[in-house]
Amino acid sequence: MPRRILRGAVVSDRNDRTVTVLVERTFKHPLLQKTVRRSKKFAAHDADNRFRVGDRVRIRECAPVSRSKRWEVIAD
Repeated sequence: MPRRILRGAVVSDRNDRTVTVLVERTFKHPLLQKTVRRSKKFAAHDADNRFRVGDRVRIRECAPVSRSKRWEVIAD
């Protein structure tokens, strides 16, 4: 089964080997036909602590690393 890949920006790098990535998506409202923006934060595993706040990254689905981390960072 293919792993999902999302693109977003790092908004927090405080925790060891973990970054928080904000992923925004846009879609057209089915009734009003207006473009709507939705965002969600994902905790992602960053094994080498390479990424800092503001970096654009891609994250890939993976097996659970901890209670909240189900994503790993791929260099963009």
